[in-house]
Amino acid sequence: MGALGLGRAALICAALGVLLLPWHGLENGMAELSAWPGGSASPLAALLLNGARWWLWPVVGFLLVAALPLAQGRTPGTILAIAGGGILAWTFAMGEAIGLRGLEWQWLAPLLGSPPPQPSLGWGALLALVGATGLLSAGIAARGGFRADAFIAFLVTGSALLLVLFVFAPLARILASAVYDGETFSLGAAAARLTAHEAWSLACVTTHEGCGVVWNTLLLATLTATISTAIGLFFALLAVRGGVRAAPIFRAMTILPLITPPFVVAMALIVLFGRTGIVTNWLWMWLDIPRTRWIYGLPGVLLAQVLAQAPIAFLLLDGALRAISPSLEEASATMGARRFTIFRTVTWPLLKPALAAAFLLGFVESLADFGNPLVLGGDFDVLSTRIFFAIAGARHDPGRAAALAILLLALTFGAFALQALWLGRRRYTTVTGKGDSGIPAPLPKGLKLGASLVVWPWMAFTAVVYGIILVGAFVRDIGRGDMSFTWRHIITAFEIEWQNGPALRGAAWDSLLTTIEVAAISAPITAGMGILLAWLIARQDFRGRRLLEFLTMLSFAIPGTVVGVSYIMSFNVPPVELTGTALILILCFVFRNLPVGVRGGIAALAQIDKSLDEASATMGAGAVDTLRRVVLPLVRPAIVTALAFSFVHAMTAISAVIFLVSAQHNLATVYIVGRVEAGEMALAIAYSTILIFIMLAIVLGIEKVVGRAQIGRRATTATRSAPAPTPVRAGA
Repeated sequence: MGALGLGRAALICAALGVLLLPWHGLENGMAELSAWPGGSASPLAALLLNGARWWLWPVVGFLLVAALPLAQGRTPGTILAIAGGGILAWTFAMGEAIGLRGLEWQWLAPLLGSPPPQPSLGWGALLALVGATGLLSAGIAARGGFRADAFIAFLVTGSALLLVLFVFAPLARILASAVYDGETFSLGAAAARLTAHEAWSLACVTTHEGCGVVWNTLLLATLTATISTAIGLFFALLAVRGGVRAAPIFRAMTILPLITPPFVVAMALIVLFGRTGIVTNWLWMWLDIPRTRWIYGLPGVLLAQVLAQAPIAFLLLDGALRAISPSLEEASATMGARRFTIFRTVTWPLLKPALAAAFLLGFVESLADFGNPLVLGGDFDVLSTRIFFAIAGARHDPGRAAALAILLLALTFGAFALQALWLGRRRYTTVTGKGDSGIPAPLPKGLKLGASLVVWPWMAFTAVVYGIILVGAFVRDIGRGDMSFTWRHIITAFEIEWQNGPALRGAAWDSLLTTIEVAAISAPITAGMGILLAWLIARQDFRGRRLLEFLTMLSFAIPGTVVGVSYIMSFNVPPVELTGTALILILCFVFRNLPVGVRGGIAALAQIDKSLDEASATMGAGAVDTLRRVVLPLVRPAIVTALAFSFVHAMTAISAVIFLVSAQHNLATVYIVGRVEAGEMALAIAYSTILIFIMLAIVLGIEKVVGRAQIGRRATTATRSAPAPTPVRAGA
């Protein structure tokens, strides 16, 4: 599509939004359309004619400026870009300036006077803004931007605007809200919040009082990252260099954290080690060890987080160990080095990037974790839970929540900076184009023994914890030792009655169906947008490409609690009011999980030679045809993986969406946390078990689909009948 075609299509789209569709949101749903073209369903044209929204006349003016040259078949780039950008800027500026209480920006009072209240933007405004984006893109392409390809210009411009609106703008709003005391700008209020006693207190050093939440959070994240990385390293060493034939069991461990809600492990730990837990009762009955509440606090939260993060660390380190070239270790052995010396001087230094990645992931995930501290934290407060109670507690204090969110964000970015500093500018490349038939060096005996002493007890403990989750759903009360079989908990949650057809009577059906619906909608959008952005970043050369990549990865660095608070502050009032709707949940999941699709797509495209794209262009295919016929079929595994990841994370997320759910749109994880807080532990475990089975079926199904994706020639009839070649071991 050329600039002229895109410009005309964009003009028609914007005109339809102005002339036909309701400009403002319909609070009571589609029933309000009966009043069209008047009342709350009025399009902008009707509102302008009756003088209700006179300050939006410039929108029509910009459309007329763009329409005149387009009607004559001309595409003046500067005019189209100004028209499209003007509509975008003016619509959002007036939406921010005039809200539900009238004029919000009092400094505009001399210009706007006292305008009436203005609700949020609706479908008409959305269509007009899409058209404005098209006009802006057509103008940029007409001026030679993006190699004059209007399709690429529209993709880049539209993606950038979406990322600014749903990633950067909410983050900027939460940062700005920390410097307001009510509606008054106050740097003193910001300084007081950021240096508050609750954040930085060191009372735990000299008294029995607790420390500030910043120190608690930093201590928990550091311990979690260190221990999970160490356990993951021991597992990886045994799996790759230890000659252990339990690789399938090790691999199974990596699936568990993906399909388990983040707080379910905490519930299992309570069943085992709570005041009336199985192990606690056994120790009291047989060894006369008194019951305590040690599991509630730092030990319990740390144990739950390590159980969740150690398998992920193993997955990262396992891949890194397998990628180390054996020839380097063989060269060291040839020089007479012993096994431990080889490991210390060759293997360990080459593992530094993977160790840093595993530590960083564990650290950031611990910072962002909300479910485990909420269930097991007790008096041990961390930033994520303190932010939640600042918003949802009796003291509703958004400014305080914003300040705590800034501190949490600072810890996250600090971790990224420390990782970059530790790795430095050294190179860790070991895989080159040269042939490599070396044999990996075996582990030193002492290291293998030490790893075994950690791995096998931890494996047994992990099996017990996840076994509790499975068994607890089908016994009467596992927490009190009543192990008699029952379907009561499953029936309470998922009862189905037959009255002239199936009727869903269980208490958990609404939240489960809403979760599946939201995940099923958000996952394809996440995967599709992620692959498109990956293609733009990896295959297209344009100004601002690195900035676009930074915006796509920004949400990965933002803890979920901060995302939830920022969405509440940004989308609770006009011009974009989404709170209480399913749409805000979908958008949160899309932009929260987007970095995975982008990085997966970039990695997949890195393995595909650019000459294929160039060959397609040489044959006369445009960007659309190249993307559809060449790129997408080759990155199918990355698409399916992004789809699976997005769906699973949407089903199990808690930290961000707990702020965004409503009575009408509740989610499974939030419902489970509510049952835990109400003391209905058995029902929560039963629901979690069903959720795990659903996730397991999805993950296994996705893996089967990905396994069928192949690149290369398919076997013919002749080759199928031929015997398979005899495998040759490396180094033989």
